[in-house]
Amino acid sequence: MTGRKLSRRLSFGALFVPVVAWMCYLFLLLPSTIVFPISFGNTKEMEFPPSEWSLDLYRQFFNDSAWWGAMTQSLFIATVTTVFTAVLSVPAVYALQRARLPMSSALTHFTMGPLLVPVIVLALGLYLQWAPWGGLDRNLTLVLSHTMLATPFMMISVGASLRHVDPALENAALIMGASKVRIFFRVVLPQLKSGIAAGSLFAFLISLDEVIVAYFVTGPETETLPVKMYSAIRWEVSPVIAAVSTLLTVVSMALAVALMMLERKQRSE
Repeated sequence: MTGRKLSRRLSFGALFVPVVAWMCYLFLLLPSTIVFPISFGNTKEMEFPPSEWSLDLYRQFFNDSAWWGAMTQSLFIATVTTVFTAVLSVPAVYALQRARLPMSSALTHFTMGPLLVPVIVLALGLYLQWAPWGGLDRNLTLVLSHTMLATPFMMISVGASLRHVDPALENAALIMGASKVRIFFRVVLPQLKSGIAAGSLFAFLISLDEVIVAYFVTGPETETLPVKMYSAIRWEVSPVIAAVSTLLTVVSMALAVALMMLERKQRSE
């Protein structure tokens, strides 16, 4: 009898956790499912469900240079931020885990700082830092700021992959006469593809969706799409926001699916 009760409790727990997880997941997706049909409404007002179905909001978005310019700006900044984050983080993770540097643990925790400090505090600090130097409303300033926010995610992802890399392979290559630089690029880096891909996805999406830091350090010449959306909500409730939100959701989901397919391909090899 006790065994039956225990098995029932285990089966209930095994069923309860996935159900709660899916309910939370669907709750988070609910706003997107509402915004999606709104984006196919008319250009006069937001309504759910739309009384008229059309692509007018999307046409208005692509025909408006202000919206389309902000979109291309966000994609450019996100791409450059991803490259910067990968170039800085991958060698840093390898050095911290393999070189046995003094205070490597403290340095690793220090790089996680942007995860612990509220974003509004970081945004204010960056504003006070860049303003005296004339660094506001510049692409480089925004890229460096977003790189700081994305670096912890890249380091966590790459660090997890690096812990599964056998150091014996590096030692064997070193014994056979390969230089440390060659070992890094020919032995270590190919085994970190999944971690780098996941970290790059996080870096790209963080930069693409980030609004608080961008609101502080950007200006008319470097306005990103999230800042444009925030300004539109604050000063005018434009129905085009629904189309923009749908496009951002589709881009994010496409990148996530691409990452899942990449990981599945690597597991099958």
